[in-house]
Amino acid sequence: MKIGSDEHKALFCRSFMETHRPYDPAEWPWPELDEISLARLRAVPIWTLALEVELGAGEMLGKFAKTAGDRLVRAALELQGYEEGRHGRILQCMIERYGLKVAPQVPKQIPTRGAFMDFGYNECVDSLAGFGIFRLARDARILPETLTSLFSRVLVEEARHIVFFVNWVAWDRTQRGLRGPLMHIIPVLAGYAGAIVRRIKGGAELQSRPSGAPARDLFGDLLEDLTLSKFLRACVEENERYMASFDSRLLRPRFMPALAKFALAIAETIERARAAFPRSASRPVG
Repeated sequence: MKIGSDEHKALFCRSFMETHRPYDPAEWPWPELDEISLARLRAVPIWTLALEVELGAGEMLGKFAKTAGDRLVRAALELQGYEEGRHGRILQCMIERYGLKVAPQVPKQIPTRGAFMDFGYNECVDSLAGFGIFRLARDARILPETLTSLFSRVLVEEARHIVFFVNWVAWDRTQRGLRGPLMHIIPVLAGYAGAIVRRIKGGAELQSRPSGAPARDLFGDLLEDLTLSKFLRACVEENERYMASFDSRLLRPRFMPALAKFALAIAETIERARAAFPRSASRPVG
């Protein structure tokens, strides 16, 4: 199958639409939480930002879809816009159910190709980290399984979104006559670089906001033995698990997983060196 062909377009659009699952988050069996679980949930600082992103994306994608000339691509984009909006409704249900403090200011985004590209690369970065964080939090039982199991389908949808996005990007550039490796690699690297910078800035803003109880008190189970290599390994392994479910002919996001594997190799090398040459061994006796 030739990337950018009508066959490719039909595959990535229909695969995306056929794996859509209808559900209403208001009908989910939201569990009762004990005091510790509720405190942990309320201490997570990202809910306002997450709600702004999802609601803003749903509106932007819904409008951007109308600009697509191809009917099949337009239908797939409309569906993604609906799913992003539904993610926002999931967060709204959780916020209301557990009394989370949020003050969202949903940004008005101009529904352009550039806005969709920025959002797509952001999702590729966020999803890789999200896969790992969710796996570690679930393994450590930071929150009850009755709650975390509800969000498994959201991660599946995020995986679908980023696979659809990278295939749409390749198809769209081919339609614009931008063929050849350099015409694809250079804008892809620029897209990921922009997304990483935006996420670094967003992380700095979150750290500057006042927080409640210290993270060590509420998330000690997760933070006690958390290392950079453990986090990166979870990201890589979970990404591979999610990506394995897609048709082998479809493109997958490759830059962020490759970057994570490179960082993991460095982190593991440093940890082995520290284990082999502990500081205490280098101290003089006496």
